[in-house]
Amino acid sequence: MTDISSVAVIGLGYIGLPTAAILAENGIRVHGVDVSQRTVDAVNAGEVPFVEPDLHGFVARAVSKGLLSASTETPAADAYIVAVPTPFHADKSADLSYIEAAGRGLAPQLRGGELIILESTSPPGATEHLADVVYAERPDLAEARSLQFAHCPERVLPGKVMTELVTNDRIVGGSTPEAAERTRALYATFCQGQILLTDTRTAELAKLVENSFRDVNIAFANELSMICQELDIDVWELIELANHHPRVNILQPGPGVGGHCIAVDPWFIVDAAPAQSRLIRSAREINDSKPGWVIDQVKARAFDVQQATGRAPVIAALGLAFKPNIDDLRESPALGITARLAEEFPASTILAVEPHVDELPAVLAGRENVRLCPPAEAVEAADIVVLLVDHTAFSGLGERARGKAVVDTRGQWRTEPALVS
Repeated sequence: MTDISSVAVIGLGYIGLPTAAILAENGIRVHGVDVSQRTVDAVNAGEVPFVEPDLHGFVARAVSKGLLSASTETPAADAYIVAVPTPFHADKSADLSYIEAAGRGLAPQLRGGELIILESTSPPGATEHLADVVYAERPDLAEARSLQFAHCPERVLPGKVMTELVTNDRIVGGSTPEAAERTRALYATFCQGQILLTDTRTAELAKLVENSFRDVNIAFANELSMICQELDIDVWELIELANHHPRVNILQPGPGVGGHCIAVDPWFIVDAAPAQSRLIRSAREINDSKPGWVIDQVKARAFDVQQATGRAPVIAALGLAFKPNIDDLRESPALGITARLAEEFPASTILAVEPHVDELPAVLAGRENVRLCPPAEAVEAADIVVLLVDHTAFSGLGERARGKAVVDTRGQWRTEPALVS
């Protein structure tokens, strides 16, 4: 049983809004806070400003019951959950400016005794830094140290957030044992998994380690894909065979790694302990280099097309999101590759295909040689088809690509009718 009856969730993005909705679903009065008036207006109308299965029903019910509302200003509450972005600077160090802004925004509302939870994926020490920011704004509360701070990193998969919020285990790091226990009680209102308690720095590093483990494994798969291309071996068959070993579980290669977590979090570890993070750094560098390798594959096929036709090829880039069946473009290698194709093939028409968006993202919108195109139409019109995301909508298009130059970075079509690759 929690003693918290009201929560302000700061940041209504891919994690903050689902967290706000699931808390409201379980009887907590939730105030959502976001800098985007568009997001605030959407939530107050019971709508969701991005694609996440099942989330709309939770938001609509919570708003209709008066348990969820949103604004651009932070209100008073018993507890605060900070779920804002944590990007990195050009030197790969963490940018904590959004966390700092959230701390400064909530500080005027504090009376003493509130619980402040940082959910944003953060480098070790970020929760302590948030506490310093808040106490700097409220020196009247600093001496007594009457506020409680905790870190509870999200561990959900986009596309399955509303299920995994309930079923996944959670890690809670408290600034004090009491802060950890209060946080556990709050999350236990909806979380059916284990809620494991530790200190804030261990909780912060745990999330980074989870994603770095996956990044290293993906880097291994991506390096294998480049080796197999050189040796004329089907990397997906190779991995499938190797994974029959009872202690081997190689992940799947792709055009790189995207999303706010796996593509970013390892750099926080490298920044925190650069001399000791050699493997983690190498994995990041391999995955960051994969888009360039994909571009090189396209260039090779473009040369063949130009030699055969005497004109610049039409290139279809299938998928802009960072993973299948969602509209999330954050750190997407597919989007970056499509932008580079537009730059490096100025005489070509680039048919950008993303069935989960209605308009070209900003990085592509101003380019004269790029247009958003439906999947089947793009494949039919293209000389070169580059499959970047294995959206369900692309399944079955392999037959339409027969006889064209194909770069299938996901292996989605490898079991479909034979393609020229």
